[in-house]
Amino acid sequence: MLLADGSEPGPVFFDLGSGSNFHESKSWWHYNGEFRRPTAVTMRGRCACGWRGTRRYPIDWEKVREDDDPDAYDTTGPYAEWEAHLDEVAGRAVALPGDLTALLGQVRERLDRLWLEEDPERGYAAVLRACGELEAIVAETGPEAARALAREQEESMPAVAEALGMTEKAARARLLHYEYLGR
Repeated sequence: MLLADGSEPGPVFFDLGSGSNFHESKSWWHYNGEFRRPTAVTMRGRCACGWRGTRRYPIDWEKVREDDDPDAYDTTGPYAEWEAHLDEVAGRAVALPGDLTALLGQVRERLDRLWLEEDPERGYAAVLRACGELEAIVAETGPEAARALAREQEESMPAVAEALGMTEKAARARLLHYEYLGR
């Protein structure tokens, strides 16, 4: 969302009563000017990584109020830009080898079918057992890969984040998660 001056507003806070905590939101429909909130005049795509779309899409508040359903309002423009950004980020990420991609797809498909082929109790138990096996593989291989990447982390964190297809903050969190998984 953008205000008339082109700035991006901070979160909207909701006082729900006598507590010390306030709910906050950055959902576009809360910037409607009601209850002394700022009024957004346009929206654009944005991502947690800091990317912002280039196109601005006007908000017709009369239409929003008329429909009385913000989910019915056409936001396909900003979402399409955001999805294109995500595709671009994914395109820069390290590609998995084709055989591994196929194998992971087969595992996912087989787990999806597993409880349908067995009685529910045995099927769910088999799915959980398979998940345990997958977790064991991750616990064995993930920490070593994370530690190897962490050695070069500070000099190459932007490159590591790009290779993983995520923000630097998310990449750091993933490295820490896997680095200490087996401990």
